[in-house]
Amino acid sequence: MDKPYDFQVVIDCADPHVLAEWWAETLGWTVEEQDESFIRRMIVEGHATDDETRVYRDRLVWREGSAINKRTDREAPDQRRVLFQAVPEPKTVKNRAHIDVRVGAEKMESEVAGLVARGATVLHTGRQGAHTWTTMADPEGNEFCVS
Repeated sequence: MDKPYDFQVVIDCADPHVLAEWWAETLGWTVEEQDESFIRRMIVEGHATDDETRVYRDRLVWREGSAINKRTDREAPDQRRVLFQAVPEPKTVKNRAHIDVRVGAEKMESEVAGLVARGATVLHTGRQGAHTWTTMADPEGNEFCVS
């Protein structure tokens, strides 16, 4: 392999725009803007339909997805990105992969309390040696840990 590959993490959800905003606030990241003129052009040219879009916060967006990232430069090659993708079925089992939000021991209690105030649920706390964490669920039930 000549170079490492870029990748994104994709999270299935019921409402990608709401969950993207929640996670962007949680991580201190930014919801990626969607280009309304591009979306409209795709519809006019027959590459998309109105049913594939919705209006969210007074802006035309793709219905099926919303992404967040840490960067301010959209062209940066080392893009870190999480895509929230709408799926029709509800979450029914534990995630096979999850996000760890690393805040440090001194901030854990306040961060967990803040996340609960914003709609997260505490599932349990764990400990391995000196390392502790709190396993939580986001507003749609996706597990994540705060450590």
